[in-house]
Amino acid sequence: MTIALVSEIAAEEDDLSVWPASTTRLPHGGLAVGGVSLADIADRFDTPAYVLDEGEVRARCRAYRGTFPDADVLYAAKAFLSRTMVRWVAEEGLGLDVCSAGELELAVTAGFPPDRIVLHGNAKSPHDIECALRLGVGRIVIDSPSEIARLAALVGPHGRQKVMIRVIPGVSAGGHEKIRTGTDGQKFGLSLTDGSAQHAIARLLTQPQLHLVGLRCHIGSQITDVKPYVAALRRMVGLMARVRDTHGLILPELDMGGGHGIAYRPGEPTLDLTALARGLRIELAASCTAAGLEVPRLTIEPGRAVAGPAGVALYRVLAVKNTGDQVFVAVDGGMSDNPRPALYGVRYAPRLVGRHSTVDTRTATVVGRHCEAGDILATDVELPGDIRPGDLLAVPVAGAYQLSMASGYNMVGRPPVVAVDGGTARLLVRRETLDDLRSRDIGE
Repeated sequence: MTIALVSEIAAEEDDLSVWPASTTRLPHGGLAVGGVSLADIADRFDTPAYVLDEGEVRARCRAYRGTFPDADVLYAAKAFLSRTMVRWVAEEGLGLDVCSAGELELAVTAGFPPDRIVLHGNAKSPHDIECALRLGVGRIVIDSPSEIARLAALVGPHGRQKVMIRVIPGVSAGGHEKIRTGTDGQKFGLSLTDGSAQHAIARLLTQPQLHLVGLRCHIGSQITDVKPYVAALRRMVGLMARVRDTHGLILPELDMGGGHGIAYRPGEPTLDLTALARGLRIELAASCTAAGLEVPRLTIEPGRAVAGPAGVALYRVLAVKNTGDQVFVAVDGGMSDNPRPALYGVRYAPRLVGRHSTVDTRTATVVGRHCEAGDILATDVELPGDIRPGDLLAVPVAGAYQLSMASGYNMVGRPPVVAVDGGTARLLVRRETLDDLRSRDIGE
């Protein structure tokens, strides 16, 4: 291995750009997040475990509030939700975007104001809708024509519920085809191009129990370019103008969803929030001026961009296997706590922590413990050549869509969530135990 290549690999290993801002280096190869050693967290809470940096979450909430001072910012609960996360979001002035009665109940029972919550989803159950109405949710997003009459009936003749229509604007964006939601041919929303959205609006306006206050779109996830958002906004304003011309109704709200891209590995692109805010603001003013519309109140819904970079996943190495030219490093977690690599090929950058190795690195594949060939957490990663059972691996950018998508596969139990801040670690969500799993099984 040449000196230049060794230096390049060392620089990559030393790059903490995708880690929480509070991350610091400790002697002997250790790392601390929020002033707490990751190795100490692993010893105290065992592994696998998720570490969530409170300061990073709050800083990202504040960055959104500061960048979009004239907009409503809703945290997308599906990224990760807990009672403490609800409190952090509320204290930082964000609203909440939920997609189930479970998320909604947790938020409200944790003290979040229901009028600052939006419920959406392509297939809301009667329980979801009844829960939203009972708790007084701020807005319900209509996703299909069948929801209109159903929702109106549940509201009742003397009630009135603010609603929005989810529109497919015909803009393709996102890091993978499975997370692109702005074009026709998928399950979300009502099409702008085939007239479904316009027809649904006309039907909705015949229901006096439903108060249409605006339109919503969500064009995809892991988007790092401003242009698709600007294009979608232009089309959404065009539809708002048609609603005014056809029905004499001026809609005061426009929700542009989320999907803001973040870097999972050093050097990957991210969405520039300042550029996004400027692009949306300029296009909104120009499009509304051209259409003779009042500028609506803008809403955005970041989830991953708030929680993702604040999280770190910790795993213990269980086995190292050399198969031909491949090196497999098996850890004590896997697709049960992070299915995203198997679902849509997300790539991570695991790092050895807790000890310093002077051995040259080698390319390895980090795999999980589950009975699936697709149980792979990270491919083609550089790890020390002496990686061995008992070593601790830390995976940054683990705060979103990992534990929230976790399953009970192989009955290994879901990991805990540990919050760190100011040198203190505390448990937010405890580890799922075998007793938890057995308690649900009530058959004889």
